[in-house]
Amino acid sequence: MKIVNKKLYRSNTNKVVFGVMGGFGEYFDVDPVILRVAYIFLSVFTAFFPGVFAYILMAIVMPKKSEILKEKSNISE
Repeated sequence: MKIVNKKLYRSNTNKVVFGVMGGFGEYFDVDPVILRVAYIFLSVFTAFFPGVFAYILMAIVMPKKSEILKEKSNISE
C-alpha cells in the first residue's frame, strides 16, 4: 500500500485569480478548468455572495506552494 503525503496549497503556476482552484485541481488530480466552471455555477445559483466569501476565505487560509517549499527546505537544513 502506497502512502502519499499530499498537501493542499494555492498553485503558483495554474492560477487565474489566487490559485485556489488550481491548488484543488493539483491536489485531486482534476482539471482546474472543470473545478472553476463548477464553482462559478455553484456560486451563481447560491446567491453569489457565499461563493465569493468562501473563495476569499480559502485564498487567505490556504498557503502558497512556494511557502510550503520554503518550510521544507528550512526543515531539511
